[in-house]
Parts: sequence; C-alpha cells; structure tokens
Amino acid sequence: MASPKLKNKEPASFEDAMRELDELVEGMESGDLALEQSLAAYQRGAYLVKFCQSQLTAVQTQIKIVEDDMAKPFDLSTGQSS
Repeated sequence: MASPKLKNKEPASFEDAMRELDELVEGMESGDLALEQSLAAYQRGAYLVKFCQSQLTAVQTQIKIVEDDMAKPFDLSTGQSS
C-alpha cells in the first residue's frame, strides 16, 4: 500500500492519480489491510484527492480563458478578435 516514500509523491498525471485512488479504495474496502496500512492508504488518498482537485481547477481556468477568448466579437474585415 502507500509507503512513506509514496505518501507525498506526486503522480505523473490526473489519470494516474485516479487509478491509484481506485486501487486504494479497493484495498480499503476489502478489509484486508491492517490499521496502519489503512491509515497510510487514507493519507495517500487524501493527498491524491487534493492533487486531482488542483488539476481540475487548473483545467477549468484554462477552459474559462478559451471560452472568454471565443466570446469576443470577430471583425470580418480585419480577421481579428476585438
């Protein structure tokens, strides 16, 4: 499960974080983890949730920027947004 080295190791991507979260949940739901392992899994899961939330927030910001840029009127005579 989540060793001390993995506790704050940043995942390579949002998808990797989600996969790891799924694995942690499966392990915890199985009931086969010792108390310390469950605590470590919970701590790692909390870290991964924060990581995913920050990734989603960053993407939402990028989407907003793109949408705001697309909402600008387009001048056909110059070919530019105003």
